[in-house]
Amino acid sequence: MWRTVGGEESRLPSREFLMGTDKPGIAADGEGPQRPVHVDSFHMDIHEVTNQQFQSFVRATGYITEAEKFGDSFVFEGIVSEDVKSQISQAVAAAPWWLPVKGANWKHPEGPDSNITDRMDHPVIQVSWNDASAYCSWVNKRLPTEAEWEFACRGSLKDRLYPWGNKLNPKGQHYANLWQGEFPAHNSAEDGYTKTSPVMSFPGNAFGLYDMVGNAWEWTSDWWSVHHTTDHQHNPTGPPSGTDKVKKGGSYMCHKSYCYRYRCAARSQNTPDSSASNLGFRCAAEQKR
Repeated sequence: MWRTVGGEESRLPSREFLMGTDKPGIAADGEGPQRPVHVDSFHMDIHEVTNQQFQSFVRATGYITEAEKFGDSFVFEGIVSEDVKSQISQAVAAAPWWLPVKGANWKHPEGPDSNITDRMDHPVIQVSWNDASAYCSWVNKRLPTEAEWEFACRGSLKDRLYPWGNKLNPKGQHYANLWQGEFPAHNSAEDGYTKTSPVMSFPGNAFGLYDMVGNAWEWTSDWWSVHHTTDHQHNPTGPPSGTDKVKKGGSYMCHKSYCYRYRCAARSQNTPDSSASNLGFRCAAEQKR
């Protein structure tokens, strides 16, 4: 590993692995079928891009995120102040815990009365796929493909649910920043956090990668599809087009009762201009740069 302007990286080997699962936790998400995929060696950031890193990018380029341009973004209602909440008259019908908050963006993740002053080592959130791609380009990197991301998440483990194995809390220890308690009413924060945590707060996997599940969702480069070939594939990049981009890894809001997506095979999607208070990214890069 070494440090670059874009952060510390781990070199992942060229290898075949089994992508997806034949025992999907959420079948409608296209987690299956399990299929052989080969990925060439590549580099992956060992942690999610932090507020500090993203701030450096913004200061150097003057970049304005899409949430800033739109004037609002989605925030989990459980972390919105009562003052801000009193000014909101609408929510997402299918998920009433998501509130459109005016002034919410990467610098003010929960709205205008919040800031990141004491969270510079936390993952940047409220960034769209387009924002993430712009940052990766600035550091001469790119977003990982879904196959690369899942290979990285698995850390050489075959047929395991999580980056560390099949038990969520081995020997009673927390290995990821997830939701404990009853969603969405009560987060007991047994892992120490009700929102994002500083990167690398939990153990890394066998590839030396941290927070591959939990903390913040991570964008990938692939367009979304729930249909996959079982043919052997080499460096697949997903469909040629689409309306949504794939995100992986789940977040601090994930709980088995409603969002069992903190598994390596799990997946979800958002439009490329979407942002939220639990959505971030990490960069990847070719072996030779």
